[in-house]
Amino acid sequence: MAQPPAFVFNVPETPEDQGQDPSPYDESEVHDSFHQLIQEQSLRAAEEGLELRVLPQREPGPETLGASGSGHQALLGPEGVPDYSTATLRILASMPSRTIGRSRGAILSQYYNRTVRLRRRGSRPPLGGVGRSARPSLRLYDLELDPTAFQEEEKRTLLVKELQGLTVTQRDHMLRGMPLSLAEKRSLREESWTQSGKQRGPQGRRGLLPCCSRLRYACGLALHSLGLALLSALQALTPWRYALKQIGGQFGSSVLSYFLFLKTLLAFNALLLLPLLAFIVGVQAAFPPAPAGSVPTFTGLELLTGGGRFSHSVMYYGYYSNTTLNQLCGPPLDGSQCTPEAGGLPYNMPLAYLFTMGMSFFITCITLVYSMSRSFGESYRVGSTSGVHAITVFCSWDYKVTQKWPSRLQQDNIRTQLKELLAEWQLQQGPRSVWGRLRQVAILGFVWLLCLGTTLGCTLAVYAFSELMIKNPVSAEREWELLALPLVVCLLNLGAPYLYRGLAALERHDSPILEVYVAICRNLILKMVILGILCYHWLGRRVGALKGQCWENFVGQELYRLMVMDFVFTLLDTLFGELVWRFISEKQRKKRGKPEFDIARNVLELIYGQTLTWLGVLFSPLLPAMQIMKLLVLFYVKKTSLMANCRAPRRPWLASHMSTVFVSLLCFPSFLGAAVFLCYAIWQVRPSSICGPFRTLDTMYEAGKVWVRHLEKAGPRVSWLPWIHRYLVENTFPIYLVSALLLAVIYLNIQVVKGQRKVICLLKEQISNEGEDKIFLINKLHSVYEGKERSRVGRAQEAEVPPTLPADERDAR
Repeated sequence: MAQPPAFVFNVPETPEDQGQDPSPYDESEVHDSFHQLIQEQSLRAAEEGLELRVLPQREPGPETLGASGSGHQALLGPEGVPDYSTATLRILASMPSRTIGRSRGAILSQYYNRTVRLRRRGSRPPLGGVGRSARPSLRLYDLELDPTAFQEEEKRTLLVKELQGLTVTQRDHMLRGMPLSLAEKRSLREESWTQSGKQRGPQGRRGLLPCCSRLRYACGLALHSLGLALLSALQALTPWRYALKQIGGQFGSSVLSYFLFLKTLLAFNALLLLPLLAFIVGVQAAFPPAPAGSVPTFTGLELLTGGGRFSHSVMYYGYYSNTTLNQLCGPPLDGSQCTPEAGGLPYNMPLAYLFTMGMSFFITCITLVYSMSRSFGESYRVGSTSGVHAITVFCSWDYKVTQKWPSRLQQDNIRTQLKELLAEWQLQQGPRSVWGRLRQVAILGFVWLLCLGTTLGCTLAVYAFSELMIKNPVSAEREWELLALPLVVCLLNLGAPYLYRGLAALERHDSPILEVYVAICRNLILKMVILGILCYHWLGRRVGALKGQCWENFVGQELYRLMVMDFVFTLLDTLFGELVWRFISEKQRKKRGKPEFDIARNVLELIYGQTLTWLGVLFSPLLPAMQIMKLLVLFYVKKTSLMANCRAPRRPWLASHMSTVFVSLLCFPSFLGAAVFLCYAIWQVRPSSICGPFRTLDTMYEAGKVWVRHLEKAGPRVSWLPWIHRYLVENTFPIYLVSALLLAVIYLNIQVVKGQRKVICLLKEQISNEGEDKIFLINKLHSVYEGKERSRVGRAQEAEVPPTLPADERDAR
């Protein structure tokens, strides 16, 4: 019979390895310890005279020969399970991986040894030395391989006695690190306290120590419980917490990603609005300028057009003054000029307007980049998700939930997660044929041509209508005609996505998430091109056509009208596009034909509205407040419509990367485009000469230069501020340097992620090799015991059968 090849690992030990703990990644150490374990258990089994189970005789077939010849395959039983002998099974049961963490006696014995070492040391151990693993390491706890050496009760008693010799802190850390149940830990703690109190009670003042320790522990538990209660209260105050859970449980993570993105936009607008209210709107409202003329009365049409009474309020750019604001003072009795009080601080409104806008956009940029990186880290984790199905099945339930409605909600959530995981797994199977791929490519090309042609037609329509509005200006008496351009833009933004959705039905994508990404890309191209045409219309055409007028107010009113009309059309689309379709499906077709929630179109509506807010915040500082109110109303309207008029996706899919994609689209096309638009308006376009804080300057940016010139004349104490402005703001080299450093950091992070992926692959391969090595050693051990058993059975059979005599001797007898 062929013998399997022997593998010998001869790794020389270097001088640097001496005196160090053995690493679990060292193959030689692991193999030597495993081999030594098998030898010790084999000798112990031989000394105790283990009776080997008699294996049934099998006819020498190909399976048996292959198993005995290769040495890598164990003998299989009737159900395909490896048929090991009693001695092999006993050795397997004594292995460290099957003893540690599963035998309570072994755990108590190991922690008894650890408490003895702690008491002998006589000093408080550092927190880093206390093991927190649920399965203690073989190197840390001096594992006794024979769990029957001591009885479990004796181990428990010894452990309690040793725990009494430790301090309260050491005892708590020790009990917290034991891989035992909470009831077992509580019982050990009570026994150690009780017996410690009985022993120290008659010793005078030392009897007070257990009481003090118990009181301190009770106070600690009370504070911990109070902290958990406060944390749960803060979580309960989170906006829409239960509503989001309900949406995720019924409709899955794909629909939930839309509402999470809406919540993110709400936080961005609140962060943008706070500095504007504090440093621009609030200050100007406290120091209102003198009215230039008669203020029109409120008629109600201003809610749609944004003009009229709103033009003479803090709503728009033209209301803000270009003077230095001081504290108010009462008019003197002699009728002389009013002077500010002593010690009053002047407030430069143009400088505050410019710096507040810049700082608000800078804070928004930092928050966006942080949100995108955090979302990227949560969605694209290094490593695989091969065990996510088992984790979802066995580890998803929250046992703190006791009420009926939250438990039902949690059941729906887990069921939806399992559907999404299984759907994602099924999508990875079944590749198409060559003919199917060619047909799919042809259909995709045809649909994309139609979609791009539709986008081009919408763009030309917007451009032609904007030029018509410039040639035919609207008078103040017919202010309602200003709604024509926003009405055309909103109609195109509403109708084109429905056309894209109808064309997407021809493509028949296998993956639902790919279908959503394609729809997002097409809608994004449409909306960004239309906004680009409008930006050219405002800064390229309207500035020249409105000479002698406040063109900043007109641009702010245009963006206000676009936002209002977009909100109105969104509500109408939710009402007629979902509710009416539900009624038609249920009444006419006599079946439940509720439409699905269109994630791509709704998400692009949110991005479009947020882009309008960022474009108009320079000309209308209160637009973020309007966006916040719009998002609040949209959440409840969309949630109600979703629950009543929509159904869950027919094909569940896991939206693990949707939040990352949404934030990325919000950052790069939307925020970056708005930042470029505002930078061009600040650096290149001449402000109006009759309104606004920059009316006497050539550009808005010149307000910073004027301030720097004033600082240069102020004295040497503030000379460092002009230096910073000259060498860090006006000079372009620091900008290029910071950009290069940012790119270098991004490149290094990408390389680190790639290195982590390679290390994880190597570790997985090493784990697989370790498992194969253990299987090889177990099969070798099984073959050794099987050979001994066969030889013993053969010797027994030879002893029972009498020797046969030769034929001539039988004839002679």
